[in-house]
This record gives sequence, C-alpha cells and structure tokens, in this order.
Amino acid sequence: MNTELAPFLENLRLTTAQSHKDLESLPLSESIINPEITDEQYALYLSLMYDVVSDAEQNIFPLLENIIPDLNHRTKAHLILSDLSVLDRNILAPKSRPITQNLNEISPGFALGIMYVLEGSSLGGRVILKNITTALGYDGIKGASYFAGYGDKTGSVWRNFLAVMTEYESKHDAGDEIIAGANFAFDAINDYFTENSPV
Repeated sequence: MNTELAPFLENLRLTTAQSHKDLESLPLSESIINPEITDEQYALYLSLMYDVVSDAEQNIFPLLENIIPDLNHRTKAHLILSDLSVLDRNILAPKSRPITQNLNEISPGFALGIMYVLEGSSLGGRVILKNITTALGYDGIKGASYFAGYGDKTGSVWRNFLAVMTEYESKHDAGDEIIAGANFAFDAINDYFTENSPV
C-alpha cells in the first residue's frame, strides 16, 4: 500500500472510533463475544445482521461494481441464511433497510465508507468465531460460516479493500465522503440493533 495514503486511513480510524465503540458497546454486540451466549441471542444477532448485509448487497454494492474488482466475492447474506438454517430459523426477506432507508442519493465515496464498516467486521468475525465455536459448538463450516468470513485470507482480503479505497480517495479527493459514510453506517447499525433488541 502506498505509504503516502496512510494518513487518510489513520484519520478514518480516528474519526470513526467513537461510532465504532458505541456500536461495540451495545448489549447485543457484547452478547456475541460473551462465553455465556445462547442460541437465541446468536440467532437474533444473525437475523439483524442479515437485514444489514442484505440491504448493503442490494443497494450499496451496485454503486461499487466498477470500483471494487472482487465485489462479487464479498457477498455474505447467503452465509447468514445458511447459519440461520442450521439454527432452524429462516428469514424469507429483510424486515427493513437498516442502512439505506433514509438515504436518497449515495455517492460512490459514501458507499465506500459503508463498505469499510462491513468489510472491517470480517476481522472481528474471526474473534467472534472462536467464541461461537467454544460456547455453542458451531464452526465455519456449519452454523458460523458468516463469522468465518474469508478464512485464512481475511487479512489479505481486508488489505486489498483498503488499497482500493485509498486509491479511490486519492483520485477523487473523497476522504470526507468516505468518513461520512463510515460514521453513518456505524450509527445506522447501532440504531437498528437498539430498536430491535430486547430491553
């Protein structure tokens, strides 16, 4: 990765840190890394993430088709459906559009910011996978394929995304748009989790 682009990535991390922390501090988010997690809590998390991921794949991915070369390999809604099926819970369609419901126009830069949040969750997913396997017995093949993400390639797939995003930011001076999209995504997911989680 071009070192001169590093300051943008650092700024992105710093300016989204609070929104990121707020999302991770939610009871639902904390439940997924709790050794005492139940199948019910796990299913709820997966169900809500399915809505988020489905929304993104339907409404955000089309905006990035000409920007992210391996976009088709980054779909994950089908993995969540597979995991829910193992838990004997099926979702026929998303309950709503958690991210794009209130967005009229989305620029490619803003969409990249949203994608930054979704792709970044794959890194945390590897940690979550260990907890789900230990606590509930599911693994990357059966019941926890979503959190298995890209498997051993997760790190390199993440770096490839960062390279594409920073190149776009440099060419289009889209730093502010990317940061706005990332913060929006963190906050929108936070709101959706909060609205649909038990008190």
